[in-house]
Formats: sequence, C-alpha cells, structure tokens
Amino acid sequence: MNKEEFWELIAAARSQASDPHEGESVARETTSLLAARPAEEIVAARQVLWDLMAHSYTKPLWAAAYLINGGCSDDGFDYFRGWLIAQGREVFERVVADPDALADLPVVQASAADGRDLEGEELLSIAWDAHTMATGEELPADAFTIRYPELDPAWDFNFDDHAEMTRRLPRLAALYP
Repeated sequence: MNKEEFWELIAAARSQASDPHEGESVARETTSLLAARPAEEIVAARQVLWDLMAHSYTKPLWAAAYLINGGCSDDGFDYFRGWLIAQGREVFERVVADPDALADLPVVQASAADGRDLEGEELLSIAWDAHTMATGEELPADAFTIRYPELDPAWDFNFDDHAEMTRRLPRLAALYP
C-alpha cells in the first residue's frame, strides 16, 4: 500500500463512518476496510501511517493542538495527529502547511464552542487491529520505522503565552481566547 492508496482507504472509511469528523468512527471503518486486504498491504499501511505522523510532527501544528485541546502532551499530540489524518488528505495537507487553517474547519469551530477535545488515538492502531482481525496474529514488531524531524527552534516558546499564540496562530487563537 502506498500513500495514495492509504488516502483512498481513509476517504472510503470517512464515507462509511457514522461521523466522518470523529476519529474513533473513522478508525473503526478504516480498520474494517483494511482487514479485508492482504496481510502485506496491512503491514505496508502501518508504514504509510507513521510516515504521515512524522510529516505532521511540527511545532506549529503542536501549538495549534495545544490551543484546541487546552494543552497537549507528547501522546496528546500523537492522538491529535491521528484525528487530523482521519479528516482526510485535503484537510491534512492544508493544515500541515498552515495550522492556523484549522480555524476554518466547522468541526474545530464546534469544538471551540463546546470545549470538546479533538483526538484520534484509535487511528494509530488501525494496522495493528486490522492485521489481528485478518490473520489472528499480531503485526510483526518490525513492521514500521519512524524518524521524526527536528522541531523548529523558532517555535520553542511557552504555548501558554496567549499573546505569542495570537501572533502566530491568529485565527485559531480567536476561537480559543
């Protein structure tokens, strides 16, 4: 499975999900669709997923997740990026390029209004769960590698500094005063 096929899988899962903006619902459908594929495709999907996780490992996106979720640990950032992947390719690519674009998404606007966190922890285990469903066996331990890039030192500031967050992510900070 390559990146294009992975995004097609996410799009198909979103079309079947009871709530395509909710990470758990998309993860459940993605797991089911992935489990119907050959084991080697499931294993390859795990690498694609973690390549996307590495690609989205940026300080500006982490700052955005911090604003949206009222704080963001290392694990919390992983779960937020899982949610972001569940939103589909177009949203993922737009937001990774410009995290302040999250403010344009109705689901983010709704989460700001009702205080709901945006996370998709379940998406991180789609290949593991699909492989178990399809084969009855655990995913091989060496099924993927991940190399996170260096974080941008220009974004190394206290994310609780609302003035700085407002300067860097103005539209998003306006949603989360």
